[in-house]
Amino acid sequence: MPRMSTAEATVETLLRHEVDTVYALPGLHNDPLFDAFYHTGERLRVIHPRHEQTAAYMALGAALVTGKPQAFAVVPGPGMLNASSALLTAYGMNAPVLGLIGQIPQADIDRGHGHLHEIHDQLGLMRHITKWADRIRSPQEAPRLVSEAIWQARSGRQRPVALECALDTWAQRAEVALPDAPLPLPFETVDDEAIERAAKLLGQAERPILVLGGGAQEASAEVARIAEMLEAPVSSYRRGRGVISSSHRLAVDMPVGHRLWKDADAVLAIGTRFFIQNGGWGIDDQLKVVRIDIDPEEPDRLRRPDVALVGDAAVQLRALIAALPRHNRKRAPRDEELNSHRAWLAERLSRLEPQLGFLKAIRAALPEDGIFVDEVCQVGFASRVALPIEKPRTFLSPGYQDNLGWGLGTALGAKVAMPHRKVLSITGDGGAMYQIGELATAVRHNIAVVLVVFDNGAFGNVRRIQQERYGNRLIASDLHNPNFAQLAESFGIASFKAVTANQLEDALHKAFALDAPALVWVPHGDMPSPWDLIMMPRVRG
Repeated sequence: MPRMSTAEATVETLLRHEVDTVYALPGLHNDPLFDAFYHTGERLRVIHPRHEQTAAYMALGAALVTGKPQAFAVVPGPGMLNASSALLTAYGMNAPVLGLIGQIPQADIDRGHGHLHEIHDQLGLMRHITKWADRIRSPQEAPRLVSEAIWQARSGRQRPVALECALDTWAQRAEVALPDAPLPLPFETVDDEAIERAAKLLGQAERPILVLGGGAQEASAEVARIAEMLEAPVSSYRRGRGVISSSHRLAVDMPVGHRLWKDADAVLAIGTRFFIQNGGWGIDDQLKVVRIDIDPEEPDRLRRPDVALVGDAAVQLRALIAALPRHNRKRAPRDEELNSHRAWLAERLSRLEPQLGFLKAIRAALPEDGIFVDEVCQVGFASRVALPIEKPRTFLSPGYQDNLGWGLGTALGAKVAMPHRKVLSITGDGGAMYQIGELATAVRHNIAVVLVVFDNGAFGNVRRIQQERYGNRLIASDLHNPNFAQLAESFGIASFKAVTANQLEDALHKAFALDAPALVWVPHGDMPSPWDLIMMPRVRG
């Protein structure tokens, strides 16, 4: 067995699990780890941003576009807390992110001596925002715990994991046994009886509908096939977008899904929390519910479904597709009905100007396989119901955390993981300033993300709420901003200014042609609210 430090054993195990990039900020507590990074040569890349939150967001972006575990490393205490918002977001988005977190000397952990970056019960804190977390206490433990962490991140419901390691433990040396191969994932099982019940329920329905979430991202072909067999509209929102192409004849955006909901008699919910429909649109006894989810705790969380199929979406759908012909009734095509609903939505969206025009410009400039990173801003909200998405894992939206300022770091990680794809990050002026210093990271590592900043000099959504619900009593919502174009140029980044949709499309074509980081500044005034198309009322139950 080779004699290695804990840090070296950790890095070698990462490489054996095909983790070849780490997004990381150096610091005293992780010095031996970074020395181990150095000695890997070209086998492992270290991308260093300017803030710990960005290190974790970059790992998140890479995980979302690949579906594979991605790692970041930060110091303990403030470093871990800075990264915690991204870990929390990864938890909500079911993303396989691995955090490598430093610690104070092992003998002094949780003793309150006042070491640099000391924090009480850091491991306990990490366990609140991860699927699994542990501490590496010796070189011999490192390969096993790293393998376990990656297995936990990949298996079942994918979620973030974390390992902490003390400064002195990183440097300890011993003989270690390195893993030959990744741990095998759990064997996928199918409940034949439940599949048969689901096939009978769905097959006998007159007006079934599908609802998709992020858990369906690897099941595009199966989703399209079963939708066509059932002649069922397919409704998706945020994490489920792109599973089925927006141009598919059965694909509908969420507002149309809401219009169809009151008359549906069966729903197949795939890889989704189903919270909007369960908690918002309403369910009654006349609506039969079949849920597919890899997490056995998820289907019963709000309301027990008629049938729960627990497992990987693609596997369960293939079994359902095989069983369905025994029960499936003949249905008339629904094209005319769905086109009527789409016409209604198009008319309603036409009132969302300038957002709709800007989104059309973005779609015209961004290739079908280009990656769009949504943000908490007026154009971002509209994109969730108005931007056509053609490919899986190309619409990144921050899930139920909906955290302001997540976008730029996430986009940078997505571009590192997918260097040959175009990556566009949009943001408002409020969110832009959270990570604006990472323009330096984009330049330092030549990460060709195009950032579009929509600038109205305010936290726009907050200001609208204060205007409409609180008698125009404005507080803490107006902002003072830099000239974003000049700011970008100060980093050495090409910048463009656009005011109209046509100018934005032209700027985006030019920015993408550079194959280098670029910023497009879009100053604008007030925008109409899209919220009546997102927060829709109960229609049954």
